[in-house]
Amino acid sequence: MSNHILIENKLKNFKKKIFINSDKSLSIRAILLASQAVGVSKIYNLLESEDVLNSIKAIKKLGIKILKKNNFYEIYGEGLNGFKPKNNITINAGNSGTFGRLILSSLVKNETNVRLIGDKSLSKRDFFRVIKPLREFGTKIESKKNLLPIIIKGTKFLRPIDYIEKIGSAQCKSAVMIAALNTPGITKIKAKKSRNHTELFFKYLKIPVTLKKEKKFDIIKIRGLRQYSAFNYEIPGDISSASFFIALTVLSESSELTIKNVNINNTRLGVFKILKMMNANIKILNKKKYKGELIGDISVKSSKNLKSIKCPVEFNTTAIDEFLIIFLIASKAKGISIFKNLQELKKKESDRLKIGSNILKLIGVKNQITNGKNIKIWGNQNLRLNGKYEIKDYMKDHRVMAMTTIAALTLGGTWKIHDKNSINTSFPDFIKILRNLGAKIAD
Repeated sequence: MSNHILIENKLKNFKKKIFINSDKSLSIRAILLASQAVGVSKIYNLLESEDVLNSIKAIKKLGIKILKKNNFYEIYGEGLNGFKPKNNITINAGNSGTFGRLILSSLVKNETNVRLIGDKSLSKRDFFRVIKPLREFGTKIESKKNLLPIIIKGTKFLRPIDYIEKIGSAQCKSAVMIAALNTPGITKIKAKKSRNHTELFFKYLKIPVTLKKEKKFDIIKIRGLRQYSAFNYEIPGDISSASFFIALTVLSESSELTIKNVNINNTRLGVFKILKMMNANIKILNKKKYKGELIGDISVKSSKNLKSIKCPVEFNTTAIDEFLIIFLIASKAKGISIFKNLQELKKKESDRLKIGSNILKLIGVKNQITNGKNIKIWGNQNLRLNGKYEIKDYMKDHRVMAMTTIAALTLGGTWKIHDKNSINTSFPDFIKILRNLGAKIAD
């Protein structure tokens, strides 16, 4: 079977309710935290994407028993520092920056050499942002140019640290938090606001953590060496995955969609807030709390009168994975949209700022990148496509594949999109759900 898709027709109007795949961030955190709990944890609705399945393989290789049952996974936790890897073992994080960075922090007290590798894309991503604080804890880490492969050897003589996270990276913050679990004393973190899944998980597990919110930073304190018990957890839908179907509906004609049981954590709602500013017809229904996280249904309708915005930079960290789809919607908004300080997009699976700009140019949307981190997009409410478009050479970035698929189904034209299997890293049901909505997608 080919590794590309062909789309020759726009999606016709639809009115449906759907479920999307589970939250990847929570799935990976649930696996890691369950592996260090005492007892058997049950994780329901775990995302079975390549990134998560690679995480399970790696944890098993570190000596943790994991069994798949009918509708849940059992993870037999061995407690803090309970991994039992063979010396010089190699584990593979695949494409997952989240797992790659967080597994390093879980190994800070393990005294055997563990080698971490990843795929071609992950091997080009910067790991210094977690290597530096983990070395401060006392861990020995070897790496050329702060890239994979990395060899880590922990120590039983860990020391707590004071850490300042300036980027707004939940991965970096979470790496320090997880390392602090095995460290005596109190680790202090001053972190630029970002996703707070790890903080909420720690609170749910009754790990000694205190949180103080300031205007631009959060102050987090963790008392280490406090063992926690196994737990049961059901993973909700992923708002990053939902964003593609939000855009699909916003840009389609005479359509309505309800996306059920989505994680609507406020630190992930940047895409929702930005699209509301752009006059998208979306709202959240049936809100409820689940073990610290906020869950709800997202209702979205076709939106004809989209308007341009000057996007507030404070939304950047809460929408960092959704900007490609936001750029696509801006291409059909009235006026010039401006997005600033997006340098972090250059450090994702691909350079999403440059690739996003190139795709917009390919479909005739004027845009300009300035200072390597800002982008202006001249929207066209009457944008319609009838040419032929081919998408390739994008580092197999799943979000590029998904964004261009949505463009093809809403703007028209004939599209050949390569590396269709890249979507399996985070959203394996993407094409299946689109076909259920009536999309004609040929392999």
